[in-house]
Amino acid sequence: MATTTKTEPRATPASDFWKEADRVSSRTRFQLPNRDGHFYALAKSSLDFAAAVVLLIPILPFIVLGWLLVKISSRGPGFYVQTRTGRSGLPYRIIKIRSMHHRAEEETDGPKWSPIGDRRIFGMGKFLRRTHLDELPQLFNVLRGEMSLVGPRPERPEVIASKGLCDEVPGYDVRMVARPGITGLAQLQLPADSDILSVRHKVYYDLYYIANQSLGFDLRICVATLFKAAGVGPKWLRRLFFLPSPDAVRSQFLAVAKPKRLERQDSSRYLPVPS
Repeated sequence: MATTTKTEPRATPASDFWKEADRVSSRTRFQLPNRDGHFYALAKSSLDFAAAVVLLIPILPFIVLGWLLVKISSRGPGFYVQTRTGRSGLPYRIIKIRSMHHRAEEETDGPKWSPIGDRRIFGMGKFLRRTHLDELPQLFNVLRGEMSLVGPRPERPEVIASKGLCDEVPGYDVRMVARPGITGLAQLQLPADSDILSVRHKVYYDLYYIANQSLGFDLRICVATLFKAAGVGPKWLRRLFFLPSPDAVRSQFLAVAKPKRLERQDSSRYLPVPS
């Protein structure tokens, strides 16, 4: 008797899923909703500052503990300060608990992204990164008005320059209309940057957030970050906190990347931003 072999359906690669979006030229112009007059836009800085003050009270002992664990388990300072690119492309100094060996990048060929199994990260550093405890000192950057609790991930200016991100990734400079965040939609749904394609996909999520940001959206992202630190995956985070599906993110990106001609009476609702 002939037998039939059951074949498992092949998963669709990410590059195929984003095929249409990935064809968008880096020279594309974008149009995002203008939220300058909204209460959220006016109050975001004040809300960020107030939330950072409140959060620092219970979180400060964890920052001290993280610093102490690094000092015990690795040579070098417990904190490190690094230049990142902030809102409107302006540089600022980020504060984090050190998770790599001291002067680790001096042993490499210049700045690069951290791959899976990065040997520059020491044992305790892996724990700090997995639980996101290394990010907590950035609350001081929020107090200084350089960052928000929620926003696009800030990158180093030397990485932006060496990888040509503003030239190779459509919408990369548009994401800089928002303050960078300690956490964000892209950080919840995608792994760390590893190549140009992964950066493009992060930008899709960043532009979705910028186009749809609200107090409720920020709150869901902040709470979802706690669940991610506890090991909850992207799919469950979307279900539990009503985060957008990958298809919704792609559709939003294509909508702002290829905007329709706007009527005169509606043009005030949009802020044109050149890429």
